[in-house]
This record gives sequence, structure tokens and C-alpha cells, in this order.
Amino acid sequence: MKYIYIITTSIRFVLKQRVDLYQTPFCVSLVKQYSSWGSKKQHRNVKLNFPLNRMADPKIEEILAPFRASVKEQGDLVRSLKTNGAPELDVKKAVAELKLRKKILEDKELALAPSDATFDRAKMEDLLRRRFFYDQSFAIYGGITGQFDFGPMGCALKANLLNAWRSFFVLEEQMLEVDCSVLTPEPVLKASGHVDRFADLMVKDIGTGECFRLDHLIKAHLEKLAADKKISQATKEECQDIIVKLDGMTKQDMSDVIQKFNIHSPLTGNELTEPIEFNLMFATQIGPSGLIKGFLRPETAQGIFVNFKRLLEFNQGRLPFAAAQIGNAFRNEISPRSGLIRVREFTMAEIEHFCDPNDKQHPKFDSVKETELLLYSACNQMDGKSAEIIKIGDAVQRGLVANQMLGDKIVAKLVPVIFWFQGLVANQTLGYFMARIQQFLILVGIDTSKLRFRQHMSNEMAHYACDCWDAEMLTSYGWIECVGCADRSAFDLTQHTKATGVRLAAEKKLQEPKVIELTEAVPNKSVVGKAFKKDAKVVQDYLAALQKDKTVHVEEIIPSVIEPSFGIGRIMYALFEHNFRMREGDEQRTFLSLPPVVAPLKCSVLPLSGNAEFQPFVKQLSQGLTRLDVSHKVDDSSGSIGRRYARTDEISIPFGVTIDFDTLKSPHSATLRERDSMGQVRIPLDVLPSVVRDLSYSKTTWTQVESTYPKFEQQENTKAT
Repeated sequence: MKYIYIITTSIRFVLKQRVDLYQTPFCVSLVKQYSSWGSKKQHRNVKLNFPLNRMADPKIEEILAPFRASVKEQGDLVRSLKTNGAPELDVKKAVAELKLRKKILEDKELALAPSDATFDRAKMEDLLRRRFFYDQSFAIYGGITGQFDFGPMGCALKANLLNAWRSFFVLEEQMLEVDCSVLTPEPVLKASGHVDRFADLMVKDIGTGECFRLDHLIKAHLEKLAADKKISQATKEECQDIIVKLDGMTKQDMSDVIQKFNIHSPLTGNELTEPIEFNLMFATQIGPSGLIKGFLRPETAQGIFVNFKRLLEFNQGRLPFAAAQIGNAFRNEISPRSGLIRVREFTMAEIEHFCDPNDKQHPKFDSVKETELLLYSACNQMDGKSAEIIKIGDAVQRGLVANQMLGDKIVAKLVPVIFWFQGLVANQTLGYFMARIQQFLILVGIDTSKLRFRQHMSNEMAHYACDCWDAEMLTSYGWIECVGCADRSAFDLTQHTKATGVRLAAEKKLQEPKVIELTEAVPNKSVVGKAFKKDAKVVQDYLAALQKDKTVHVEEIIPSVIEPSFGIGRIMYALFEHNFRMREGDEQRTFLSLPPVVAPLKCSVLPLSGNAEFQPFVKQLSQGLTRLDVSHKVDDSSGSIGRRYARTDEISIPFGVTIDFDTLKSPHSATLRERDSMGQVRIPLDVLPSVVRDLSYSKTTWTQVESTYPKFEQQENTKAT
């Protein structure tokens, strides 16, 4: 009893110290986020909103018909307002109403989704946390919202994902890779538009300083108020009207709403400050003087644009070409949430493909034109229709017809309107990269049934884009954008040219020489005579001899840019959800079924027991795998072989080699186990490393291995520990 008392007292002391630590001003605002990560029981059995066009029956479509009609009616109104040049505020209000109706339709689709389409997010988060794939940064201090550290397995997965990206895009497409500075001077981001446009309105809790994004706060408060049965019908209608108009409201309009409805901090009930415009970039000073203002870059793209001239020279002045960059970017989100999906520091892998604005065909387009994509066009969104499976070749062909009918210059100006009517992919280069994006995502383990491409509507288009499609993945958080593929036109190069006076342009060789008329110099003879006196005749003869026409063989063009932009953290999260599994008949035995190409480790080496005779074979096999660049883990810990298999399954190791007593016999052999099927074969020890290498890098398949080597039967029924 004495020892129990001592231990209990010690625990109380430690807990008291922990509580005292959390009472510090720094930790009070942070501990809330850390304490519940990975243990939110309400996140069990989260319903997934699968695309209903793949599973709906006529009865479901009959229920959805009036909701689709409502969306289409509002979509037609938005088209009409845009076509007739209605005031911008009227268009914004109509678009806000359209978004509200779309949300009602999506919620109804979710309610009608099959009951078994659920996901146990809490169980997955428990695995990720226990095996330290990632965790909140500075966790022992309570953690910081929107910042995460990757552990050994998360770090290895991320490295493998980036290596696969580099191989698939940079090497295969012969792109020019750069690595540019994170610290960016203010003039660069002023020219790109980020300083003026990259901002949200927020308010602060006067007492605690807690910040809230203003539009989200107003919407949440009014939705709650409208749901209250005690309030009048007129107030409900007013709340709904404000929610619809929220996107088009000014700073003063929102401030008036705060005052009228007496909105306070949802956490403390304290009063709020006046709305503040908050730039989402992290500001800093470069150098000790503090005179050079700068920012942590919000995207990696600008480093490529400002180096365009050097890259063009490196490519011998030829278009098209593509540059790529992998690196971290930073956005000071007001309310980061949803784990890796919305964070303040994140890794991006971006491509900038520079091409002739009048020739956006791609030489390799024929190799992907039969690829089928699930396309959710702006037109379908406005009409309340579902996404459609279309071959990218057909989508581009129909899009090109619109371009040819109207002309490229008109299309460039009217893209936000045209593509709401057409709902098609604008050009071959954009279509080529969309197909390649899908191929890459499938390669690394994204579920094709949970992948779609959604076109931006004009009200959500980035300030630099004239067309944009997002590769969205279905998760327990809904559809999340993981890759953007935008046609940025010539916006960035034009802006940096204006800001610096450095001409960021390329020369295009003309098929036939072109004659350009020049302005004729007509001298004022009296002025020239007074100025040059005896030399006046020479000057006049020189001006008269100037060539009035000029034949040119090249013309200067400012290239357009097609930009695929990959959010690596978001792709990783989607991979976790899409590859999380539970063993049939044993739901406590969970694992990650990541493809070998991105799995953190390719192979485990497991001696059956602690028998000293196994050690030489373990060492031989480990050295053989290392020589072939196969990452692996030797697990000679205690516990049954079944329990050790379960532990390696949890960290997604696709193949496991077991050294057993049959290995001691000549010729020496070992069993090779495949993670997903749990099937095993017996393979000679001298060829085993090369077999694992070929499996790990997709040079052979498990089916081929099973047909080549004898099967080994063993039942697994032991739970993970």
C-alpha cells in the first residue's frame, strides 16, 4: 500500500505541474487543440458523400429532381445576369444564392447515400498517432493549430511520394527543376497581386484576442439563429437573405450585421473588435536594418516566373518548356482545421508549363486522349447535374470548337462566361496535364471511385486564372481539393515585366517573313538647320534614307502558363483514408494498404524466434536488400510472428520475409509474405532480395511471384499490440 500511495502521489504531482504549465498565457490557447487530436469518438462512422451518378437508382433521382431543378433555375439566372452585363453586386448575390442551393442539393445527396458508405476516422487517426506518422508540432507545449511534424514513417512516405512525383513529371517530361528562396521581397508579391488580394476579414475577441474569420462567424451565428423555433418568420427570412448575400458584402456591411444581431465571441461571449483586413501572408523584415519588407512565400510559383528569362536561355530560347519546383509555402490561416487539409505551413510541388498563347496543343496529347476522367464542369454545377465520365480527348475537342468559333482573343476575355455554358476543357495542354495528374494519383494509391475534376466557377477563380480544374478527392471531410490545374494565361510574366522593366518574353520564329511598316521621320528643316548648321544636309539625308518598312523573321510573344499545383499534405491525407483497412473478422486489426512505390518501408525481416542460428541469415538478407536500395526493417523483438506481422502492417510495409527453421536447411530459403492478401511463398535466399526489389518498384506483380514459387500456408489470427 505504501508503494501505491507513493506512485499515486507522484502522478498527482506530475499532473499538477502539467496543469500549471498549461495555465501559462502561451499554452492556454493551444492545449485545447492538442488534447483531443486522434481521439475524437464523434468522428467514428463519418458518412461519405459518394458520387450518386455511380450508385443512384431512379427512385433517388426522382427525389433529387426538384433540388436539381432549383439549382438549374438559379444557374440560368446567373448566366443571364452575366450575359446582360448586370451590376457586379447583383451577380454576386445571385451566385451566393446558387451556392446555397448547391449546398442543399449536396446535403440531400449525402442523406441518400448508401448507409454502409461510412468511414471510421477516429480509428485511423489513432493508428497514425500511435505509429507517429504525424502529430501536432510542439505537442509537449500543447501543440499549435495548423502545424504538424512528420514522424519516421510519415517522413519516409512523404519522401517516397515526392520521389515518385519527380520521376513521373520532372524526369519523364524533361522539366527544368529549380529551388528558389522562401523569403520573398514585397515588390515581387505586390506585382503578382498577392499583397493586395490575399486577405480575409476577421474580428478579435476583446478579452482573449482569439481571432475569427468574419464571414464564417456571421454565417454560423445566423444559421443557428434561423434554426431557433422561438424567433419570428421575418427574422428567419432576414437571416437567410444575409447568408445568401454574404459573399458580396463589404467590410461595413458585415460590421453592421455584427452590430444588428449583437454577435459576440462564440467561445467566451466577449465583445468583438471592428472588422480587420488580415493578409494571409507571413510578413517579415529582410536584413538587420528592417528596411526591406518581405514575406514567406504563399506559393512556389513566383520563384519560377522571376527566373523565366534564365530558364528560357537554358532551354536555348525554345517554347514550349516546363519548370518545376518542390518546396514549402506559408499561409497564415485565420482558422486552420481538418488536420493536414488546412495548415499554415505546407509542401507544394508545382509545374509551370510555358507555351505559345496562340498554340496550346501538346505533342504527347494523343498518348492520353482515351483517358476517362470524372469531370464536374461549371455548367453541370449550375444546372444541378452530377459529374460525368468523359474521355479527355472528347472534352478537349468540344472545348476547341468553342475556341475556333469565337477566336482566341475573345475567348481569353470571356472564358468565365463561355465555360459556364460549355463546361469543357479549354486546350490540349490543360487536358494533357489533367490526364497525367489522374495517372499519377492512381499510381500512388488514390481510389479512382473517390476522385473527380471540378471546374472553378468564375466567382471562385483565382485573380490570375482564366480557367481552372481541381482534382478533388472524397474523404470523411467531404470533397477536398488536392491538385489545381490552372491556365494562368500570361498574367504573371506581364506583371513582373511592368514592375521591373525587364522584358520577360520569348521569340517565335515565323513560318514566313513578315513586313512591318515603320513610322516615317519628317524633319523640321528650319530647326535642324539651326541646330546642325553646316551638317544639316547630312542629317536630313540620313533621315530620308531610313528604311520605311522592315522585314522580320521572328516575333515577340509573352508565353501563357499552364500550372498543375500539388498540395502534398492533402494528397498524403487522402492516401491515409483511401488505404486504411480493417482485417475481415477482426476490426481491431487495422493497417494501411499503401502501394509499394510510396510505402515508407518496402520490406520487413522477421526471425521466427531469438535463435542465434538465425542471425547470420538475417544479416545476409539485410545486406542484400541494402545493396539493391530496398528500404527495410529488421524486427527481432519478442512476440509471436503474427503480432509482428500486424505491427509491420500498421506502418504499411508491403512485404515481409520470415527466417525460420527451414531456412537453416540447404538450399537456404525463406518465406515472403504479401501484406494485403497475407499470402506467402517460399523463395531461395540468394534471389529473395531481387524479387522484393522488383515487387517494390513494379517490375513484377505478386500474382507472377505466386505462380513462380511454391505457396506457404500459415494462418494469422493474432491481434496487433
